[in-house]
Amino acid sequence: MILYHGGYCPIETPQIIQGKYVKDFGPGFYCTQLKEQAARWARRFKTPIISVYNFEQKDDLKIIEFTDMSESWLDFIVACRNGEKHEYDIVKGAMANDQIFNYIADYISGILTREQFWVLAKFKRPTNQISFNTKEALQCLSFQSKEEIKNREWTGR
Repeated sequence: MILYHGGYCPIETPQIIQGKYVKDFGPGFYCTQLKEQAARWARRFKTPIISVYNFEQKDDLKIIEFTDMSESWLDFIVACRNGEKHEYDIVKGAMANDQIFNYIADYISGILTREQFWVLAKFKRPTNQISFNTKEALQCLSFQSKEEIKNREWTGR
């Protein structure tokens, strides 16, 4: 399977990112199956680059996949964003984009009820992300190439 990562430089050797801004599925290296989504990630930078990887899943890894935005998906993201650790090497599922991120933040802070969250989240375009959360998971990726995005509009960061 081919995966994409959008950023400001090619990443030939992916690493798990430990940042102060916790991502949907916790600290990890994030990719997507959707090239256009990787391009959107990359366009946040002055030099947008998509790194392309071949992904060969290993059977001995602990993997969870959320096939849609479900109650369990929401609970998992809320736990990760609250700093809770999980036991998975790889997590697959929909991405809480900027709009959904705001809805999740409002849900966590009590501004939105769970029901209100789902009404707002219902009509958002599908997204996809795969988070590689351990060194063993990163071994499933092999760098193939890089691609600089042309004719882009830099959105700033």
